[in-house]
Amino acid sequence: MFWTTLIGGLVVTAGTGMALGAALGLTGLVILHFFSNGATSLAVDAIWNVFNSFTLSAVPVFILLGEILLRSGVSERAYTAFSPLFRRVPGGLLHTNIAVCTLFGAVSGSSLSTAAAVGSVAYPEMTRRGYNKDMVVGSLAGGGTLGLLIPPSLSFLIYGALTETSIGRLFAAGIVPGLMVGGLFMAYLLIRCARNPALAPRDASQSSLLEILAGFRHIWPILALIAAVIGSIIGGLATPTESAGLGVIFAIVLTSIWGDFTFRKLLDAIYHSALLFASVGFLVLGATILAKSVSILGVPQQILEVVADSGLGANSVLLIVVLVYLLLGCFFDGLSLMIMTLPVVFPLLTGLGFDPIWIGVIITIVIEIGQVTPPVGLNLSVLTALTNNEVSFGRVAIATVPYWLIHLFAIFLLTLFPVLALFLPNLLF
Repeated sequence: MFWTTLIGGLVVTAGTGMALGAALGLTGLVILHFFSNGATSLAVDAIWNVFNSFTLSAVPVFILLGEILLRSGVSERAYTAFSPLFRRVPGGLLHTNIAVCTLFGAVSGSSLSTAAAVGSVAYPEMTRRGYNKDMVVGSLAGGGTLGLLIPPSLSFLIYGALTETSIGRLFAAGIVPGLMVGGLFMAYLLIRCARNPALAPRDASQSSLLEILAGFRHIWPILALIAAVIGSIIGGLATPTESAGLGVIFAIVLTSIWGDFTFRKLLDAIYHSALLFASVGFLVLGATILAKSVSILGVPQQILEVVADSGLGANSVLLIVVLVYLLLGCFFDGLSLMIMTLPVVFPLLTGLGFDPIWIGVIITIVIEIGQVTPPVGLNLSVLTALTNNEVSFGRVAIATVPYWLIHLFAIFLLTLFPVLALFLPNLLF
């Protein structure tokens, strides 16, 4: 009866077009009312505890920091800085896309913002130079997913707030996997373009080491700001909220003097940050109510007992969880999916002995895959619109398949060698 109510409630409420946060919350309230003797007041306590969390307060501040830097004109500067570095390498500016997406992952913490910001600069320039359009949008869609893995990441912030896991350890855990995935993307581009040079025309001009280093003068203040924000958290010098707050102040001063940031752009950044946090916060509210109803009934423990009785090993259960995420990723955006599933998935995997920090990295990679999986695939939709439909949604999806497979390979590597994610957190904390 419980599972019928849970699944039926979600299907009916979400099927009406209701916001996902409302669907989750109403389903949780129904379960509390009928299965917990009308204890709906427990939902209020749960919501207060989560939203009164100092950790969660870092989320809107980091969103604002990302919005400020995205509107400061740094995308053009970053592209100019990285372009000479890969000029003579097979793939050329395609590698620049991955490098700049990695940088913007540390700026925005959002996959969608990363793909849009870099794509708006890269696509016109690369098509003008004769690059294969499918290769261009594929690299942008794949590179954009790094926005959720490279710290500071909205995924890690929300995961840490909901599971009471150290944000500093999560940020440290995302660095090596993020660079590894970016490196695998570049390796794929190198091999593909070396075999078929027509995909990426080679630039005959050469850049000296001095010219390459001089190009980075355009972005060193941003690199220093990002390093200071992340370093202060990982080093234990400041809480995530304090670090993000100082980052916002320094970003406003820095981009006003050094960039083209204006008061009007600041107001736009605040407005869009409020909208984004409102949507995320509403999801968290609904998921908190559902999580309370599920935990009171002991559902995670019951699932663990079923798994134990089934004889499935921990890695087999992990495989099933990943497959479920891949399926649901076809229909939900990444952060919504994570918030919705954590109440069941987190206690299940930790109960099987997986490290909470490692779980955060794995879940982040899996929801990244959802960003480039049709029919929702938000990164795919953004890039289709960005090309003015010159590259159709289907073509973008096909071009992104190699990056989809690389993410799966990264999960395989992290499962075989958890130390890839846990080395830095264990070293620094």
